[in-house]
Amino acid sequence: MITLSLCMIVKDEAVALPKCLQSVKAVVDEMVVVDTGSSDQTREIAQEFGAKVYDFDWCNDFSAARNHSLKYVQGDWVLVLDADEVLVAGAVPMLKQAIQNRDRLLVNLVRQEVGAKQSPYSLVSRLFRRHPDIYFSQPYHAMVDESVSLILTQEPQWQVSYLPDVAILHRGYQAEAIAGRDKFQKAQAAMEGFLASHPSDPYGCSKLGALYVQTGDLQRGLELLQRGLGSSPENPTLLFELHYHLALAYSRLPDLAQAEIHYQAAAEQPILPKLKLGAYNNWGNLLQAKGNLVGAKLVYQKILQIDPHFAAGYYNLGMTLKAEGNLTAAIAAYQQAITLNPDYAVAYQNLGVALLKVGNPPASLAAFRQAIALHQQQDPTEAERLRQGLKALGFDL
Repeated sequence: MITLSLCMIVKDEAVALPKCLQSVKAVVDEMVVVDTGSSDQTREIAQEFGAKVYDFDWCNDFSAARNHSLKYVQGDWVLVLDADEVLVAGAVPMLKQAIQNRDRLLVNLVRQEVGAKQSPYSLVSRLFRRHPDIYFSQPYHAMVDESVSLILTQEPQWQVSYLPDVAILHRGYQAEAIAGRDKFQKAQAAMEGFLASHPSDPYGCSKLGALYVQTGDLQRGLELLQRGLGSSPENPTLLFELHYHLALAYSRLPDLAQAEIHYQAAAEQPILPKLKLGAYNNWGNLLQAKGNLVGAKLVYQKILQIDPHFAAGYYNLGMTLKAEGNLTAAIAAYQQAITLNPDYAVAYQNLGVALLKVGNPPASLAAFRQAIALHQQQDPTEAERLRQGLKALGFDL
């Protein structure tokens, strides 16, 4: 019988950890949890779920902590999760089947980034055979890919694959999760320390450059991302990330011509199409802003071919259709976006605009009321702005 071990590193995760462990307790044969200095009930919660808990003195290096956790694993296969992640129940049968394959060394998993405003999916190397030469590298976003690549050069009989459906839900990019911890500071400290001794490492340049862009330090971000691209990496996923984050940086300068070049280059990389949704979506928004409605519509239609459940794709397609004057189709697109995401305030708002333009005031006002209610929860200033705008049109909501 093939056995599966959960392997985690944690610190002060008493709130998130129960959901994570609950999602895997009936799937794994063993839980290994390494605590890096919790001051809350993290250790006790892990032990209540039957986990073996060990200690590690934090040294600003995620790979060191993860490699320490691997020392205690006894299973044939290893599943790695963070406390703010859960295993998707629907993916378990495919996961169980995948580890039965005698030739597989690593199975990459699709992770959905819940609450992420840019890329909704990522591919993570979190399921792998327990092998003496597999280890984590990189101080932040620690991964086993480098060691797996080295093994494949020496033991070419092994295979690497991926599960096509979402296997992990990650909630670490939600605003409250980021605000509640020093996520950015820990990442920045770890990556800056790594790049001090590896100044041209494309992976480090990509991760730290992206972090700088995300926190508004565009010039430092651009310099690192261009340095990473200049090192001519061959990994398509790394090339995608470099181009994608360069496009984000240029779009914020703004230099839309350079941004479009890099969005297109990102979209051309031969990686899992779901991973490119953020690049396609931003590229479509850029084309729409430039007035290229035909090009934008084609990009949004491509997005919905890749993922028919991507609410933002329907919303943006609706905006393009509305700009073209095709209000009936725009209304249908907004409604589909709302079906997929009932909390989509701006979709309700633009649905209200479109319904008003086609002469359906009752339905329009109902949509506006819902938009105001959602804005009141998410952004009260926007709720008041919408109320005042409608009041100027003679509607007192």
